[in-house]
Amino acid sequence: MMIMGIDPGTRSTGYGIIRYEQGAMRCVEYGAIRSAASISAWECHVRIYDGIAQLVREYKVDAAAVESQFFFKNVQTALRIGEARSAAVLPLTRAGVPVSEYAPSRVKQAVVGTGSARKEQVQFMVRTVLNIRGTIEPDDAADALALAICHAHAQRLEERMR
Repeated sequence: MMIMGIDPGTRSTGYGIIRYEQGAMRCVEYGAIRSAASISAWECHVRIYDGIAQLVREYKVDAAAVESQFFFKNVQTALRIGEARSAAVLPLTRAGVPVSEYAPSRVKQAVVGTGSARKEQVQFMVRTVLNIRGTIEPDDAADALALAICHAHAQRLEERMR
């Protein structure tokens, strides 16, 4: 199963794709869809949509995961992230890829073992679980890989319950 995690942002949308087979996970691809500050938010959304659509086709993604909630003190920022999130999820939905949502604390719990883990701990465990040497850059990609790992754990649990 190919699982894509997505960490949406207007200027940088992180993605991570892992292969999950028989309880084992391995990293296939990660990175970010970036947009220059000089283009409009609407143009950024088109880049996000097109980028995710291309990744879904290229890697034959079977499932995807995004964060279910996000909190910002600035309403404008929350609105922009919500728009980017929609731009990222829409091509998945159009391609028939099921999208699961996970709370940030659940992702941290699945990857690190505690829902209050720090960003550095999550990054370290993502590298460890997926046997990646060096720092995963950008941070958005590490967060996206963490979401994919969380979904793989959820799939494993679902398989065991069947």
